[in-house]
Amino acid sequence: MMATTHVLAGVVLAAVALLFVPDVGLVPVAAAALGGLFPDFDLYTGHRKTLHYPVYYAAAASVAAGFAAAVPTAATVSVALFLAAAALHSAMDAFGGGLELKPWEGTSDRAVYDHYRGRWIAPRRWVRYDGAPEDLLLAVLFALPAIVAFDGAGDGPVRAGIYAALAVSAAYALLRKSLVAFAERFVTSLPPPVLVYIPERFLDDFR
Repeated sequence: MMATTHVLAGVVLAAVALLFVPDVGLVPVAAAALGGLFPDFDLYTGHRKTLHYPVYYAAAASVAAGFAAAVPTAATVSVALFLAAAALHSAMDAFGGGLELKPWEGTSDRAVYDHYRGRWIAPRRWVRYDGAPEDLLLAVLFALPAIVAFDGAGDGPVRAGIYAALAVSAAYALLRKSLVAFAERFVTSLPPPVLVYIPERFLDDFR
């Protein structure tokens, strides 16, 4: 799924949490958004394995949530939301497509790595690929309750972030397959010494 879909899912988690701890400010919202994005920082270094931990993030988030419930501060709630959003991201990726450059072709049997069980989880393909129409729809469905939840006078930055994420989502969904075609032309034009820096999973589609 798109990184923006994961970010918006994190914001929804924050909206729910703030119903119970409304006085911690907006820092936890930013932490939840960052947690939703964080696992994808491994995009070029073992994507969906290096920073994706569907089991361990969830376990850590449970402990952090218990601590935040006992000591509800901006810091404790932020840590709990960061971990919960990262756990949700890792789990959601199992419901999308595989790791191949063209996931709409359905050739990969790897969605996200489960470090606890030491194996790859197969893609369910309920969302066929990142940027698919259903992925954009999911982003919108996450954005709507978040916009409603953050409608206060001081929530302007959150709303602006939500609208920006939706704009990026729409643009990416529109250009998704064209970007792959561009990447194909670009990568095949690179000299061999540069190709060693390109992730293997991208090169496999060009061979």
